[in-house]
Amino acid sequence: MKTCIPGVLMTALLFSVFGSAQPKEPSTFHVPVEYYKLPNGLRVVLSPDHTAPTVTVAVYYHIGFRIEPENRTGFAHLFEHMMFQGSENLGKMEFIKLVQRNGGVLNGSTRFDFTNYFEIVPSNKLETVLWAEADRMRGLAVNQDNLTNQQGVVTNEVKVNVLNRPYGGFPWLDMPQYANTNWYNAHNFYGDLHDIEAATLEDVQTFFKQYYAPDNAALAIVGDLNATQAKAFVLKYFGPIASSKPPSLPDISEPRQDKEKKATKLDPQAKRPALAFAYHVPQRNTPEYYALGLLDQVLVQGDDSLLRQELVTKRGYTAEVEGGINLLGNMYDYDGPMLWIVDLYYDQNISPEQIVQATDSVIDGVRNNLLDQPTLDRALVKLRSSLYGEIENFYGFGRADLLASFALFDDDPARINTLEAQFRKVTPETIQKTAQEYLRPTNRTVLTVETKPASTANQGQ
Repeated sequence: MKTCIPGVLMTALLFSVFGSAQPKEPSTFHVPVEYYKLPNGLRVVLSPDHTAPTVTVAVYYHIGFRIEPENRTGFAHLFEHMMFQGSENLGKMEFIKLVQRNGGVLNGSTRFDFTNYFEIVPSNKLETVLWAEADRMRGLAVNQDNLTNQQGVVTNEVKVNVLNRPYGGFPWLDMPQYANTNWYNAHNFYGDLHDIEAATLEDVQTFFKQYYAPDNAALAIVGDLNATQAKAFVLKYFGPIASSKPPSLPDISEPRQDKEKKATKLDPQAKRPALAFAYHVPQRNTPEYYALGLLDQVLVQGDDSLLRQELVTKRGYTAEVEGGINLLGNMYDYDGPMLWIVDLYYDQNISPEQIVQATDSVIDGVRNNLLDQPTLDRALVKLRSSLYGEIENFYGFGRADLLASFALFDDDPARINTLEAQFRKVTPETIQKTAQEYLRPTNRTVLTVETKPASTANQGQ
């Protein structure tokens, strides 16, 4: 889960929304963005912010688990682990020790369309971190010992987080496999154990050469930086790294869904049944995409959301309704087909049919009627607060995440400053049109988790 760190800036932003004065047009938050590319193709984004003496360095590679090799499920995640096993000038785990000894924190993750690595350090350690990131981009220690070790680590991670945990993988891992048709969107991206164990040293070496190159990456530097100095560091350490044209992307498109899908997952470890439903969402950056972002605020985000009011407050079917667009990130940091997923847990005396029927009564309301302006205005306020929360998340990492994603996917990190205006263009008519096309039952997948032991259940489900 993400951790939001509000500060003076967030307080000022929220006051601009909720303060006593009522401006005709709310002030617009502006993120400074300087964007350029090195001759080897590396995309570089600088965003100064001198409110604290820290700097965030984030390297994003345009390879996620969506397009990992077939018969090698979980490979992109396995490779993320390999990136911490040593490089040309840093031995095994020394990258982590280097950052921590210099007062910093670091992490990495694998998502649908990228794998990222980031460090947050005192600003006077910027050069050190850039050197270290360039060192592993240039020459990762790819050997059999490291591979075998990390295969064991990832295998145990899958067992702990999915196979041996109640509700493991629900709904973030399960739902894409049921709702999507294209293998690239529908496979087990955490990895089947057989596929993880079958990965060879040649697989890893090929993957590194193909995807971990400057022309397939974006570097975002956010925080207390001197732009001239930062550029010199970037050129010094990343400039000499050779480019390696990555393979062309496969077809990851999804066909239009015209029939509702239903699936059941048997989970003997679960104590209560659970239900999730998902709808395919519009293509990124379209008017309908922004409209669905506001529908998400209206329907599921916050105590005033319509589904929470219906399912929790009115009917008492559940204690919580959660969900959103892209459960493994946010509605901005992905590039490809995506789902809007809502999930909840309920008691045995409630049936899935009751929940779906109550849900339809709410969703049919926004499909059949224009949203009133006060509801749309409230959704805009919530969306604006959520967006600012994303930008300020975790000491500047949230800003780096959006800047690097927009550089990778759109070649335009300055998009971060246009998002709010795009949401404000959405009208009640666009909301209804979007709901009618994308929130129809025939565009939906319903997944239920049953608690009865698998041995007594219908194995055909």
